[in-house]
Amino acid sequence: YRFVRLVGRVVHHTGRRLFLVHCDAAQLPRLHSEVTDRRLTPLGRIVDIFGKVEHPYAAVVSYPGRTPEAGTTIFARD
Repeated sequence: YRFVRLVGRVVHHTGRRLFLVHCDAAQLPRLHSEVTDRRLTPLGRIVDIFGKVEHPYAAVVSYPGRTPEAGTTIFARD
């Protein structure tokens, strides 16, 4: 089984396929991890983690046609 962990919530869309997720500083996801929604539908891959150590963000490139709405809870498969 693949381990699934909470990444955070979608806060902003930048362009057609890039969205930003506000992460929990205690559980940072790995780069290039696949992200999913609650139903484990693959949404994209994490390409960058940035921001303050206390309030990090993850940049995710979504798969075509799979951009989630703001406020959606995102999970990562390692």
